[in-house]
Amino acid sequence: MWKWRGYTIRYQHCGTSGPALVLIHGFGANSDHWRKNILVLAKSHRVYSIDLIGYGYSDKPNPRQFGSTSFYTFETWAAQLNQFCEEVVKDEAFFICNSIGGVVGLQAAVMEPKICKGIMLLNISLRMLHITKQPWYGKPFIRSFQNLLRNTAVGQYFFKSVATPEAVRNILCQCYHDTSQVTEELVQSILRPGLELGAAEVFLEFICYSGGPLPEELLPQVKCPVLIAWGDKDPWEPLELGRAYQNFDSVEDFVVLPNVGHCPQDEAPNLVNPLVESFVARHSSSTSGLPTATIS
Repeated sequence: MWKWRGYTIRYQHCGTSGPALVLIHGFGANSDHWRKNILVLAKSHRVYSIDLIGYGYSDKPNPRQFGSTSFYTFETWAAQLNQFCEEVVKDEAFFICNSIGGVVGLQAAVMEPKICKGIMLLNISLRMLHITKQPWYGKPFIRSFQNLLRNTAVGQYFFKSVATPEAVRNILCQCYHDTSQVTEELVQSILRPGLELGAAEVFLEFICYSGGPLPEELLPQVKCPVLIAWGDKDPWEPLELGRAYQNFDSVEDFVVLPNVGHCPQDEAPNLVNPLVESFVARHSSSTSGLPTATIS
């Protein structure tokens, strides 16, 4: 694990100069959420797992220092991702994404189409709490609730109530269909960085982020191939709603993962890793010719 511009990165390869993969976690998670994938995929790929700014062990700038300008946005994270590929990976890359990480990957591919060779979306966030998806009569309530969380002690109390081993375990047991995969190692890998200084402010800022792009707005703009895989037991992002995304021209396939919840890469790596390898293999025939990265 190392840091680049304040962002924590995990990098793994086994002497290969194969295609570069950048693994992008979901909300509240970090690069450790890919621990069951990195070593397997690194046998034939250069694998980078990045902690988005504000998450994991990356720096956590206080959002209040930016005034009324939102900092923790998909545009911010997408710019980080593209800059990382340009300065460190120094090559085109495949983005392998879970949950909100999928929106980050799509936004990055829209902003810099030449960088991304393909995107795999694992249970991408539908962003059901987006302000445009709320009924007109609910919008004032949402804004009032966001203001309460951001600007009063209620928000800090709420964060403290969820930043405990018991709460993290309960949340994971909701989104994992096979709860035997919710181990103490997993709980601690999610919880520990969430207790770092500044994590509460980032958490509250994001749960109050009800704007920004939607997957259905980004998918028509993406130029690279997209594969979507969906755990069919996801209680947060319903499969039947996700199926609508297979109708976009950029989506080459929509794969249903049976008896899997919201985080397939961790709950069912035996299903996800071969999917990643086959998807990358199909689209790796051409290379950019740029120099590959070296880490000292």
